Amino acid sequence: MADPSFTVQHLDLDPVASRPTEFVERKGLGHPDSICDGIAEAISRRLSRYYRDEFGQVLHHNTDSVQLVAGTTKPAFGGGEIVDPIYVLLSGRATRTVDGHRVPVDELAVEAARAYVDEHFEDLPADAIEFDPRIGETSADLKTLFDDLERPGANDTSIGVGYAPASETDRIVRGLEAELRERIPAIGDDVKLLAWRTDDELRLTVAAAVVSRYVSSIDDYVDVTAQAADLATRYASDRTERDVEVAVNAADDVDSGSTYLTETGLSAEMGDDGNVGRGNRANGLITPHRPMSLEATAGKNPVSHVGKLYNVVATRAAERIHRDLDAEYAGVKLLSRIGAPVTEPVAVDVETTATDDDAIRRLVTAELESIDSLTRDLVAGDVRLF
Repeated sequence: MADPSFTVQHLDLDPVASRPTEFVERKGLGHPDSICDGIAEAISRRLSRYYRDEFGQVLHHNTDSVQLVAGTTKPAFGGGEIVDPIYVLLSGRATRTVDGHRVPVDELAVEAARAYVDEHFEDLPADAIEFDPRIGETSADLKTLFDDLERPGANDTSIGVGYAPASETDRIVRGLEAELRERIPAIGDDVKLLAWRTDDELRLTVAAAVVSRYVSSIDDYVDVTAQAADLATRYASDRTERDVEVAVNAADDVDSGSTYLTETGLSAEMGDDGNVGRGNRANGLITPHRPMSLEATAGKNPVSHVGKLYNVVATRAAERIHRDLDAEYAGVKLLSRIGAPVTEPVAVDVETTATDDDAIRRLVTAELESIDSLTRDLVAGDVRLF
């Protein structure tokens, strides 16, 4: 008899590739939401290493409640000034005591947040951002889910979603952000991209923060945005046969001097707030034409929180179905129940052009059974989550 907890729907083709239109967005590394994601995950990794080194195992924590309140600056060509620092609230829950031993959660959180910011945002001075640690003691009920090290219980009732392969539009948006930051020095770390693909055309809107000290005049600024438009056009045109149209900093009013000029290369310096989980999904994109989970992946504990684990597992399972079974498309959804073994979802649903149900089941099961390895990779920082 068929297992009602594992269902497979067979498709004739990739449901998005056959659509006449597709939207794809990416909030870049320096977007306020992505900054919060990065800080939250850095804190989780730091706590995980401390717990493992001191107590032999990763203990319960969730640091996925980081919030950012924008600062204030006065940007000017050639360099302006920072008036008020960016404020970052480090919130969540963590195991703070073990058998009377105090865990220095606040100190570890600030240390991890500072190290992450220093590593990734070289145009942001140390005094331009401040951290406020408010991480509370973890729930006693959730602590017990770590008691069985061999079969930890799911931290939540949640859904994880993944698909493969990435579309042409996905790949262009995913790669272009880093290309712009790395190839044009005057462009800061806050680059946001939104693509609209039709049958014949790909339209890209790029919001790129320009760092003031690299441009001495409005003409320099215009030249930087022209470079960005040219680079984006060439990058996309090399990867699609569609006509490419690019708009950079579309809100600029050059005649009045209203431009996306910043001191630090971040919109967080002057009015744009941020929260964990409000931006990219686990594959680094926002894809409204695909099924998505609203779970934040960054900052959740890497042992039992299915809001993190299942989104990665579902994506990896879909990639294996695409690769190993030569599927034109695979979409995987995993449903957990709090307290049930994390390696045993209560339901699995697959949509795919592959037809071998037994092979599909084996591949999904293999990814679930490798969660221990995934946990190690997450603690090591080897898995991209946003």
